[in-house]
Amino acid sequence: MAEIGKGVTAGKLAINVQKKFTRAQEKVLQKLGKADETRDAAFEETVGSFNKQMVEGAKLQKDLKAYLLAVKTMHDASRRLQECLAEMYDPEWFGKEEVDSMVEEMIEKEMDNTLEDTDANWTDYYEKLTDESLLSLDTYLSQFPDIKARLAKRERKMVDFDSARHHFASIQKGKKKDEAKIAKAEEELGRAQKVFEELNVELQDELPVLWDSRVGVYVNTFQNLASNQEKFHRDMGKLSQNLNDVMTKLDEQRLDKKNGSASVKPEEASSSEGANHSVAGDSQPANAVTNGDGDLPEGFLYKVKVLHDYAATDGDELELKTGDMVLVMAFDSPDEQDDGWLVGVKESHWLQHKDISIKGVFPENFTQKV
Repeated sequence: MAEIGKGVTAGKLAINVQKKFTRAQEKVLQKLGKADETRDAAFEETVGSFNKQMVEGAKLQKDLKAYLLAVKTMHDASRRLQECLAEMYDPEWFGKEEVDSMVEEMIEKEMDNTLEDTDANWTDYYEKLTDESLLSLDTYLSQFPDIKARLAKRERKMVDFDSARHHFASIQKGKKKDEAKIAKAEEELGRAQKVFEELNVELQDELPVLWDSRVGVYVNTFQNLASNQEKFHRDMGKLSQNLNDVMTKLDEQRLDKKNGSASVKPEEASSSEGANHSVAGDSQPANAVTNGDGDLPEGFLYKVKVLHDYAATDGDELELKTGDMVLVMAFDSPDEQDDGWLVGVKESHWLQHKDISIKGVFPENFTQKV
């Protein structure tokens, strides 16, 4: 049985060697112009598009993987930085408990990706990008090796078809007609043509569909990337804003102590308390200014000047430009106020319309009290 096996293997090897030799000979004749070549300009253009599509997809995959690696590296760096902040923050400094809570929240958000409200944390951000962008791109690109192999096979079978055509034609033109050889050559031609045409038809149907699919793949990849980026930065931006507010207050406390302005005279405190009491007694916030002459909105507290542009991200926020004056007002309910945020209406709008219906919230540290 071993000898038969060897014989079969040797026979297949001989056939493969003969095929390679015949194909090489056919290609030489075609290049020399001594044999015509089956050409399909439209199909060749489709193949060119396929190759371009494959290169572009591979580049996108490579760059997306590099981006994900950068996200993971930044995640590790962020965690170390927040832990460093918690370690160096002195207990007697302003906001110690608040800073500890924020750092713990940041770290918890990074490590616990099972909660629905942690979509924008580092770990969940990385996993969502992997699942929604990279894996779908990997699936898309997994089609290319098989189609590339079939294109190469089509090329080989096309050469076999051309070789069989030329062999059949040369036998037919021979001076001595050998019907047996002619019949055999015709049979080989039919077989070669069938194999080539089956492959050719399949690829002609598949390649245009694959080419069109790239649009949906790219839309899905970048749409998911943008959506997850927006959620991540929005969530981390709120934490960063809170941290910035604590740092600002800590610095203000330091300057107050340095300038000796932290102490308040007893008579000033009594006067202030009395004023607040009289206002609070009128069902208004303790530090609100009464609107006796109608020139100020109800619940007005004080005025601030905008120091930096602020682009509103939600419908209840104010869009601010540097230099704008804003009339700060009391929140309708204390529960509505978030740390570091104020509510008010632009002074220019109030003076022109006397309308507070478009009041909105804005970050306190973008402004300065006047």
